[in-house]
Amino acid sequence: MLTDTIIEDDRWQEAGLPDLAEVAARQALAHLGLDPAGYEIAILACDDARIAVLNADFRGKPTPTNVLSWPDEDLSAETDGGRPEEPPQGGDEGPCPLGDIAIAYETCMREAGEQDKRFHAHVTHLVVHGVLHLLGYDHIRDMDATLMERHERDILGKLGLPDPYS
Repeated sequence: MLTDTIIEDDRWQEAGLPDLAEVAARQALAHLGLDPAGYEIAILACDDARIAVLNADFRGKPTPTNVLSWPDEDLSAETDGGRPEEPPQGGDEGPCPLGDIAIAYETCMREAGEQDKRFHAHVTHLVVHGVLHLLGYDHIRDMDATLMERHERDILGKLGLPDPYS
């Protein structure tokens, strides 16, 4: 399996996050021409309290957020709108770790309601978003954001899900 989901909040198990995350991550890698068999991603399925601590520790923002990601390697493009470096692929010694993602149940549920989105579609988008961050994509610079959002739309479209930005 590409993803290893660690469930800290049982509501994620009930929501089917392990399977949903696996499908979303596989589609993201395949869309970018990467073989999912050569990689691994750890996903922490937590609540708002836990992600607020992580957000404070790693970003200096002591509030809950929907998703956080920690890439194993900085693959980001040097130029705004450039394609990030391709990650090394695992081989005989095993898959290459891409990094870790944490996702918070309450924030995802609240956002889905506020944005009138299906919960599973919103969570799938956030997993794809997190995977793209692990692969060096970002949305701080304008052209980088345009590139990342285009990939998100394309990946979700291949999964039969609506454009999250419309």
